[in-house]
Amino acid sequence: MKILFISLGCDKNLADSEEMLGLLTGSGHEIVDSEEEADAIVINTCCFIHDAKEESVNTILEMAEYKKTGNCKALIVTGCMAQRYKEEITQEIPEVDAVLGTTSYGDIVKALNEAQAGNVFQEFRDINELPEDSGRRVLTTGGHFGYLKIAEGCDKHCTYCIIPSLRGRFRSVPEERLLAQAEYMASQGVKELILVAQETTVYGTDLYGKKTLHILLKKLCQIKGIRWIRVLYCYPEEIYDELVQVMKEEKKICNYLDLPIQHASDRILKRMGRRTTRKQLEDIIAKLRREIPDIVLRTSLITGFPGETQEDHEELMEFVDEMEFDRLGVFTYSPEEGTPAETMEGQVPEEVKEERRDELMSLQQEISLEKGDERIGQELVVMIEGKVSGESAYIARTYADAPKVDGYIFVQTGELLVTGDFARVRVTGALEYDLIGELADEYTE
Repeated sequence: MKILFISLGCDKNLADSEEMLGLLTGSGHEIVDSEEEADAIVINTCCFIHDAKEESVNTILEMAEYKKTGNCKALIVTGCMAQRYKEEITQEIPEVDAVLGTTSYGDIVKALNEAQAGNVFQEFRDINELPEDSGRRVLTTGGHFGYLKIAEGCDKHCTYCIIPSLRGRFRSVPEERLLAQAEYMASQGVKELILVAQETTVYGTDLYGKKTLHILLKKLCQIKGIRWIRVLYCYPEEIYDELVQVMKEEKKICNYLDLPIQHASDRILKRMGRRTTRKQLEDIIAKLRREIPDIVLRTSLITGFPGETQEDHEELMEFVDEMEFDRLGVFTYSPEEGTPAETMEGQVPEEVKEERRDELMSLQQEISLEKGDERIGQELVVMIEGKVSGESAYIARTYADAPKVDGYIFVQTGELLVTGDFARVRVTGALEYDLIGELADEYTE
């Protein structure tokens, strides 16, 4: 069959989608880009916040129309929304033929076969089960970077978050599986390995009785062909000395960390169920910058959490101004069904949430401009992402730029470069860099 596959949500969801694509193509099915051409459509959904939920619903409804008017004979829904709203999906959208939960994506071929046979199919395995590795993953990120999901689930239970009830408790993927996946990804041309999970920093605690992310990283650094390794979703309170030391020692590991802190007011952090105070956050950030002077720190914040006052917001503004994060994203609080925060007193009006978000982002833009100016004249290594059409310039990323969440820079050169190449450049403007030369093999390997 010809299958259109739509993956929504985060990079962790994308890793699941790539596993399903491998299973489907391994069973002889063809992946296509057009809904009009597709005999079957698979949607891997997200429902982490309201906007993601709305996008998932609209996509399902839009694709359901092709069951009525197009060639589509099977519509399959998987992922977080499928896990959370299985009854509603099957009852309210009869065009959906199969629904798979978050740990059931390994049954995608079975679901397609059942749908082809005219049967309604559902599979919801234990959310605390660790799905098997198919070994057939199809990479969809362009080939030069890829996501390695090192764990499933989360044990933090923040009061605003639905993830533990959709993804289960924290489960580390065994080290040998991850190393085999990384070897395979390198063989497919992946040069930048991006480690993801709901929380990466506690990797190994459930399997090995202690944090072993630093051990995993050292072994991943030995894989030939992998040139950059980036770590996302590091809870600040879980960062530990051995991890910092490995980052300092291993040149393949990008001096970049994503620290989701959410707020800086102790009162709001406590209401969120977070495990840090403002002082602890300041100490962690200071230590990282002291130990790794060129480290780039990204974070994410929530505005308008229930009970957030103007004073709390001003404290957060002050914190952002003092910390000067290199990268920062801000979300307005989204009340999620079944979470403690949904029923908390002091719900903040939507327009206030948005005003506070805009103020934070305006402040961050000033910080980013200043940091950009400070880089002028520096020499950096970049990965080439593509060529600017009709111009003698290329789009690229530095170690400070994670794909899809951070920005791109432009490299001016008349030389021919290839996507995935690494090059040394000099910063000449906020987003403009001049090529100095391509890198020697001893660096890249």
